Amino acid sequence: MRIPPAKVYFSAEDQRAVLDLIGNCLSNGRLTMGAYGRQFEDEFARYAGTRYAVAVNSGTSAIEIPMRIFGVRNREVLVPANTFFATVLAVLHAGGRVRFVDCDPETLSLDPEDLRRKVTPSTAGVIVVHIGGLVTPKIEEIQALCREHGLFLFEDAAHAHGSAYRGRMAGTFGDAASFSFYPTKLVTCGEGGMIVTDDKRVRDEALLYRDQGKVSFTQNRHGKLGYNWRMSELHAAVGLTHFRRLEEFIAERTALAAVYDRGLRKISGLRPLAIPDGCRPNYYKYVALLDEGISRSRLKARLREEYGVGLSGEVYECPCHLQPIFAGRFRPGDLPAAEDLCARHICLPLYQGMGLDDAGYVLDSLDKVLRSECK
Repeated sequence: MRIPPAKVYFSAEDQRAVLDLIGNCLSNGRLTMGAYGRQFEDEFARYAGTRYAVAVNSGTSAIEIPMRIFGVRNREVLVPANTFFATVLAVLHAGGRVRFVDCDPETLSLDPEDLRRKVTPSTAGVIVVHIGGLVTPKIEEIQALCREHGLFLFEDAAHAHGSAYRGRMAGTFGDAASFSFYPTKLVTCGEGGMIVTDDKRVRDEALLYRDQGKVSFTQNRHGKLGYNWRMSELHAAVGLTHFRRLEEFIAERTALAAVYDRGLRKISGLRPLAIPDGCRPNYYKYVALLDEGISRSRLKARLREEYGVGLSGEVYECPCHLQPIFAGRFRPGDLPAAEDLCARHICLPLYQGMGLDDAGYVLDSLDKVLRSECK
């Protein structure tokens, strides 16, 4: 494939740096809960603008741990329908009940009006997801609603490393937030996640939960129903090295997105997601919406087979309420905006190491296929 949908990139310099750090771990024998993990936490918290950060083994556990701390058991959590299923699973595994909220198609985030309609006396809190690395400009309205009803606000910022709204970083709008370091993310550990918060209680309890609920690393005394959610030193070494390139990665992706922005003005059949004023996306995804009647599956197949262009995975092609696990509980049409968005959007290739000429080739290929499809 000439242009893959995504690609993991480590420069030769970063590969050497990672191997040096891992070599140190192997030499000193400290393979978990060590200096690199603490350093990663400290540097990430400073960058994000929060008092605390807690490194864990996945972005999913970085959601589940706060859900347990916020006491969601037997209570409802309002969750967007158009998110990765891990957001839902984290609530369910913490004992909560999920109530789905429709999306604002202009920002891919929660629709504040539907959110307000879904609040009940059983509601414990709200999860807002920064889909594609875009912080909704309606985040302040969502904050105000949560304060009005005494709800926690949690940010699933799995996509949003370095994203911001009005100069305020993703991860600082809620009571806590989670980030993912899965291989497709701007910063990766291979596997890993980070919880950020300004709340010392959340930080302290997260430290217990991630290590089997132990009250001390050196003692087998357990105060929480925790789990093995630790991040190893080897993963921390990878993440710490990659994280230090984050601003470079965002600048590179922003330049590629600008090429797409200019090129799509001349192409019929789709429109890019507009970036609202005040938003600084990290362009984890470059989202565009197809016109009604254009087959996404056919478009993707032709781009791949005729031009060697792979479109990135959608975010997300099936809304959560229509997943098989919920069969019989929901029907198509229950959350129309999320269903329409999931059905019609595409994500253009965007990754570290991709050239501007590559982006031009994607546009040319897309134009040729759409011209024939729209006849």
